Amino acid sequence: LEDLALRFLNSQVYYEIAKKISKKINEREKYVDEVRGIILSHLKEADLDVEVEGRPKHFNSIYQKMIKQNISFDEVYDLHGFRIITKSVSDCYATLGIIHSIWTPVPGRFKDYIAMPKANMYQSLHTTVIGPSGQRIEIQIRTNEMHKIAEEGIAAHWVYKEKGQIDNIQSEKFNWLRQLIDWQGDMKDPMEFMEGIKMDLFPQEVYVFTPKGDVKSLPKGSTPVDFGYCIHTDVGHRCVGARVNGKMVPLREILKSGDTVDIITSQVKHPSKDWLKFVVTPRAKSKIKQFVKDEEARESLKLGMEICEREFKKYNLNPSKLFRSQEFIRAYETLGFHKSEHLFTAIGYGRLAPFQIVSKFLSKEDLKRQEEKKESRLRNALKRVMGRKEEGIKIKDLDNILIRFAKCCNPVPGDEIRGFITRGRGITVHTRGCAFISKVEIDPQRRIDVEWDLAKETKRPVRITIVSTNKKGILAKVTSVIASNNINITSAQINTNEDKKATMDFVLEVGNVKQLNKTIRDLRELKEITLVERVGG
Repeated sequence: LEDLALRFLNSQVYYEIAKKISKKINEREKYVDEVRGIILSHLKEADLDVEVEGRPKHFNSIYQKMIKQNISFDEVYDLHGFRIITKSVSDCYATLGIIHSIWTPVPGRFKDYIAMPKANMYQSLHTTVIGPSGQRIEIQIRTNEMHKIAEEGIAAHWVYKEKGQIDNIQSEKFNWLRQLIDWQGDMKDPMEFMEGIKMDLFPQEVYVFTPKGDVKSLPKGSTPVDFGYCIHTDVGHRCVGARVNGKMVPLREILKSGDTVDIITSQVKHPSKDWLKFVVTPRAKSKIKQFVKDEEARESLKLGMEICEREFKKYNLNPSKLFRSQEFIRAYETLGFHKSEHLFTAIGYGRLAPFQIVSKFLSKEDLKRQEEKKESRLRNALKRVMGRKEEGIKIKDLDNILIRFAKCCNPVPGDEIRGFITRGRGITVHTRGCAFISKVEIDPQRRIDVEWDLAKETKRPVRITIVSTNKKGILAKVTSVIASNNINITSAQINTNEDKKATMDFVLEVGNVKQLNKTIRDLRELKEITLVERVGG
């Protein structure tokens, strides 16, 4: 297939190689017969019953060698390959020893795919030796069964025993095919599936061991998380840590051949979306993506149902009764949904305003009053199904809300703030003057009023930047002013330049905006300071 592809993709190269090889055909045939005779005579003396096949290297293989080594056709010396078929695995290794006793092996060119098969169940011994006339010879040694798999593929070996039961040994050879089916089911994007297939068919592999000594083959760059999913989906899903060669390592640690990997699991652990940043195997990627997608759908379904219930109650409608009615079915079908679960999920994701379904059950008078209102339809509807409330923020009539502070502006108590419903993440709080929300158009339906809960004391991180002259003692003066305002410094970074200027970045914990502003005023009174400003607020 590779030679055929080369013929059509790069016909000029194909025919040039074919022409040059045809010129030396008599020499090649003579050389192959000579080497084959030497091999057979030595193996016969050792009472080894084998078949020896001599063959020219494929055109594509020669072409790839020319490209990788940047050499011409005349400089490609190992144009010959030999395949030795034995009766047993032990005969394979005996044959290898004899071959290496006849000719000198080339360092770094030996591969044992019998002890460590490829993921597609390919098995063979590969070696390259310096043969007669100093020419390199590639030799493959394998059993007849291994040869059938290599030539015909594992799908050609559906060997059944009595009563139609598949042989246990043979069944292992179909695990790879089952993996492909799993990936195809998990990956909806055909191009992503093809990328996964290419990685599994043509990997640079590493071989690692389970604590029991079983060998696992993984693509180069694999991590303990990849290894966990290689063992079992549940092991990957519940992975919390890993020991490599007895030492604890991060989950993003790159595994090397020969490593012994022990995965630590927890019943309460679930996959993290961040894992997608470092896993490399198609199986790990597909399983993590599927879990994250399912989890988001479950949360959005529950969240959407809560939102919808509150919106119905807002208009004195009974959601429990309506949700089971034929009118409700007809209502969501007019919106393009086939099931109520699809409707609730869309609302939970923020794709659909709940009033669009509620309006189907309101009178014309109710609709007219609703159109006159400018408040958000979602204002009193959002409830967090899973999570915790962020201290210091409250929303009218709602508790246990998932609230997060935007990192772009880091609001502190006393700032004027706005809340925005974020897909799958509850409410995000920004300062009213945040540069981000001024640049991005946000659907008014997703805005929600929030306010500081001044009855609760809370401290929030805020970043400030200070520019000063680079004089001795300036850092001590700055930190003294900050401490005198009863503010804690959580991180600091100081840089100087050739102009004898110092730039100091601090992250402070402040109780409110008044405390922050007073600290900034006090810092500006230092004569060495040329600039003090809050970052992002």
